[in-house]
Amino acid sequence: MTESTNNKKVIQGWAFFDWANSAYALVISTAVFPPYFSSVTPDKINVLNMEIDCTALYSFSVSAAYILIALMSPMLSGIADYGKRRMVFLKFFTVLGALACMSLFFFDGPEDTLFAAIAFILGTIGFGAGIVFYNAYLPEITTEDRFDKVSAYGYAYGYVGSVILLVAILALIQFGPSIGIESSTLPVRIGFLLVGIWWLGFAQITFARLPSDDKNPLKWSFVRKGFEEVSKVFKAVLKDRNIRKFLAAYFFYIAGVNVVIYLASIFAQEELKFTQSELIVIILLLQLVAMVGAYFFAYVSSKIGNKKSLLIQIVIWTAICFAAYLTTGKPLFFIICAFVGLVLGGIQSLSRSSYSKMINENMADLTSYFSFYDVLTKLAIVAGTFVFGLVNQITNNMRYSVLSVAVFFVIGFLVLFTVKLEDHERASA
Repeated sequence: MTESTNNKKVIQGWAFFDWANSAYALVISTAVFPPYFSSVTPDKINVLNMEIDCTALYSFSVSAAYILIALMSPMLSGIADYGKRRMVFLKFFTVLGALACMSLFFFDGPEDTLFAAIAFILGTIGFGAGIVFYNAYLPEITTEDRFDKVSAYGYAYGYVGSVILLVAILALIQFGPSIGIESSTLPVRIGFLLVGIWWLGFAQITFARLPSDDKNPLKWSFVRKGFEEVSKVFKAVLKDRNIRKFLAAYFFYIAGVNVVIYLASIFAQEELKFTQSELIVIILLLQLVAMVGAYFFAYVSSKIGNKKSLLIQIVIWTAICFAAYLTTGKPLFFIICAFVGLVLGGIQSLSRSSYSKMINENMADLTSYFSFYDVLTKLAIVAGTFVFGLVNQITNNMRYSVLSVAVFFVIGFLVLFTVKLEDHERASA
């Protein structure tokens, strides 16, 4: 233990990073940027002499960002865990992401579409890669018996901070004309600027309070070590048929979950003509329901087990996709979003806890196992968003893309049905 371990001020500083960067996850990834991108861009854009549907372009941008993060993740984990050089990279990716957000202020018309896509990719890389180093601080600032509590503390900070900023941006959009803002795009673009300032500004608290880096020079062996650890876990997973099947199921259904996170707002705007303000209100309500849903399914799983709870949630997700395909009006979509909130938090938290139970006999390699889990999650995002964009590009109909998401959930259900989770639950009880 060091003087930074279980230090209240240090832990609070760590949690402030969640407060800072969660604004990106909520405002840019989910609530404001996707529908704005859809409304400002043309139906088609020429990229490298190819005509691409702009909804597909957005989807492909998410795919591109996460495949780059997935490729970098083992290298970054190696540097964080073995090189002890976390702060310099945490600062680098924070600055990259925040500046990318700020640059979206200049996204004001169809001619800026490609620029906006590149800025979004860079912002997503800054967000996703920075989290690797942020998470790596947890074992350093607290003891194992407080991991869950401190982790939840960071999550709570992130939730509150992101909602505060989103409400402020919603007020700016709603009341912009009354305070002299005549441009219809300026309030949203100011919102993008505020996200970058918020992210970079509050991150300074984190930078000031977290432990400093080791002064030892970086070595290529640190990078190699990260790849070796992930490779080691991959080989171990291949040998364990049950874990292999669980991760295969997880890959498919979590791909579907993340497609909904990234593309539901575009669907609502394009197909159902929701306004920007209506979408933000929906997402705020969804956030609240998601917190209740996470606790509800934690209770359900305590009664019937993780596997049955996950299967029930996957059935609900599948029904959500079919309902979205059929819906033509706003009232039904509000109901659909309530069900999304119900299963959004629960399926992610239960998946992680189920995986933990399956690997608890490999505690010595726990970090590596979750590094592998993180890479798999990012590859699932790539697969889901790419298929969504590809189906939309081929059919020029987003409703068929929604049906393709249902296929991910169906495959996930069928594979998970064959997994034996009960033995692990009894062993961990």
